[in-house]
Amino acid sequence: MLILAACSRDPAPEGRATRVPSVIISGDEAAVVPAWQPPAIEIPEGRIDAVRVEAEQALAAGRLYGGERDALPLLIALRAQAPGDAPVQAAFARALQALVAQGDAALQQMDFEPEYLRRAHETAAVARSAAPDDPGIRAFLTRLDRADEALQFNRRGESELEAGRLGEEKGGALASFRAALRVRPGDARALQGLAAVESTMIRRGEEAAARSEFELAERWLKSAEQVRPGMPTSADAQQRIAAVRRARVNELRDSGLEALRREGGIPQARRVLSDLLRIAAPGDPAAAELRERIDFASHYGLFRPGQAFTDGLRSGARGPQLVVVPHGGFRMGARDEDVEASTAERPAHYVRFERGFAMSRTEVTVGEFRRFVDATGYRSRAVRRGHSIVYDERSGNLARRSGVDWRSDYVGAPAKEDLPVLHVSAKDAQAYAEWLSQQSGQRYRLPSESEFEYALRAGHEGLFPWFGLTPVASAGNVTGARDMSPSGRKWRNAFIGYGDGWWGPAPAGKSAANAFGLHDLAGNVSEWVADCWHDNYRRAPTDGEAWVNPGCRNRVMRGGSWLSAPAQVRSAWRLSVDADTTNARLGFRVVRDL
Repeated sequence: MLILAACSRDPAPEGRATRVPSVIISGDEAAVVPAWQPPAIEIPEGRIDAVRVEAEQALAAGRLYGGERDALPLLIALRAQAPGDAPVQAAFARALQALVAQGDAALQQMDFEPEYLRRAHETAAVARSAAPDDPGIRAFLTRLDRADEALQFNRRGESELEAGRLGEEKGGALASFRAALRVRPGDARALQGLAAVESTMIRRGEEAAARSEFELAERWLKSAEQVRPGMPTSADAQQRIAAVRRARVNELRDSGLEALRREGGIPQARRVLSDLLRIAAPGDPAAAELRERIDFASHYGLFRPGQAFTDGLRSGARGPQLVVVPHGGFRMGARDEDVEASTAERPAHYVRFERGFAMSRTEVTVGEFRRFVDATGYRSRAVRRGHSIVYDERSGNLARRSGVDWRSDYVGAPAKEDLPVLHVSAKDAQAYAEWLSQQSGQRYRLPSESEFEYALRAGHEGLFPWFGLTPVASAGNVTGARDMSPSGRKWRNAFIGYGDGWWGPAPAGKSAANAFGLHDLAGNVSEWVADCWHDNYRRAPTDGEAWVNPGCRNRVMRGGSWLSAPAQVRSAWRLSVDADTTNARLGFRVVRDL
């Protein structure tokens, strides 16, 4: 810190001895700058011109005041002896200008070497003695005062910085260095101080980031941005801290995902998500991903809505293709405006699925059922009793025929592998699901009645699983007035203006998928569900579970088929069927728990 002691620029009052000024520079620039007094020089008569020439030569050589034969001592003596000499006055003015230039040069150099401040004060001491009232000298002394003041602010700022008082809110090192720059714009020491404050703020931000305190780190970086606006230092630090944050966020996300892979790991994953949300920026995609995966795990295990997959079987084959049905709720049963509805379809009631489930994309096919029979030797109901119900083209009715079983199509001919399996009872369908469970290690079963209607509607609340009363082109294999049998028969009760080109079941999956990615729920073949028959929905489950009574004989059939009247294609339609029934319109699909 620079202290000016006994510093006077004004001449002493007349009749009072002149006080000798001196400057003490303390601290790391400790030194004493004594006051300067010109040496007493006697100039003989007739030597004025010669001495003036000597003074001008010293001035030209840059020797201003170091010795008694330098420019200023000689010119001061000349002025005293010949005060009216114009050439002497001119030379003296040039000497003062050179003195100021020398002082300003020292002030500029003090930014790089503190010793130059002492030289500036030596120059000032000479200037005060030589011409304290000269305007150029006064201006230089003002600049020197500002340099001294800036030095005081700088020393104060450095002390605050060393004590850790940065002044990110107010005061502290930052205020001192800025004050130094106000009194002396461009002061290099103050600029270095600001850089040091900025660096310290950045370091504190990085230390906070290392502790995963990223909100604090952001505050430090925002403070650092204000120290030296426009400099890239803070932006570079932001990128480094953002990388640390990203790495930590990704680490937590991966930890949460790993927890979800462990049985019972959802609570741990939620704790990890809480930690992640504490450090992640709003809207961070990793946080959104983990939250979504936790939500999926809660509702779908390791799957996601709409995902299609198959399970490997112990035999080395694959199970039927499944589609994940999203969890949610719907109003089950016939609406008040449904004039075709029976009392068995009412009352409409709300059903909520807290967890999703996977449903086979299509009905179980002949080929899929064949793998089950080949692996187990299972004998279906139709095989054991030797007959089933088929469509008779000659009469246009359903009729019993011997030798018909799951290997047969709707007319009793050998069925192709990709057709929905027919002529299977509810118990046959259940046996297939149990075999899949044993082969895959997962729980397969028939869908509950509410699961079937929920999947059939796929978010649609209307009378049919499509908008309006007439099927859309992709509705599937249902009875249409434009359909025609091999012998030219037409349906007496069908959807007017509609035709899908099929008389009898189509290969599974030929129709377009619904909004959940499932095929043939509205038509092709009707399907077994797991529920026992009840005459209405009073006291029906509201959680999506099957409504089962031990030992019940009648089961529920759902969904329209290739020969169903339009009223039987309604979303709410249901029918009571003996569990041992086998025929040419009835198949099944399976559901797998997630």
